Amino acid sequence: QLQLVESGGGLVQPGGTVRLSCAESGSDGEIYARAWYRQAPGKQRELVALLRTLGTTYYGDFVKGRFTISRDNAKRTMYLQMNSLNPEDTAVYVCHVRTSLSREYWGQGTQVTVSS
Repeated sequence: QLQLVESGGGLVQPGGTVRLSCAESGSDGEIYARAWYRQAPGKQRELVALLRTLGTTYYGDFVKGRFTISRDNAKRTMYLQMNSLNPEDTAVYVCHVRTSLSREYWGQGTQVTVSS
């Protein structure tokens, strides 16, 4: 079993930056990919960024070079650095892990609110 705990959300002004963290504990075999999703009120959950264990990354179209996903393997922590935030980025951000056997784990989420 894996446990995922996000942190780093909060209130940020438009144009600001925030770094989210997802601390991972436990184990469940090999990991295929880790990702950040987000869900805004009244909207469907959408993929923000994905980091495969092999190193490749994927970003949602709306990211447009503003966000960076990374992981510190020694700390077992995944990050999402978000720059140039705008109010449309307001959402609950959730980290996700998919194992090589397609088991999935979700964190509880952290709220990011972009507002002046």
